[in-house]
Amino acid sequence: MENTNIQFRTNIKCGGCVATVKPHLDNAEGICHWDVDTANSDKILTVHSDGITREQVLEIVKKAGFTAEPLTT
Repeated sequence: MENTNIQFRTNIKCGGCVATVKPHLDNAEGICHWDVDTANSDKILTVHSDGITREQVLEIVKKAGFTAEPLTT
């Protein structure tokens, strides 16, 4: 599977939130890199996927205690 970028609108709004979700996303199989743009009003999470699906990322974010909604590209 090719590497792709998947983006989500989230409620990950500050550095503390990023720190909370960090171990969940860092340890997820199929994520090369990820970033949350907390300066954006939609708090955009960008995941550089190496095989992980949109649904799997949504489940990881939910387990970390946050919400995410896929952005249509």
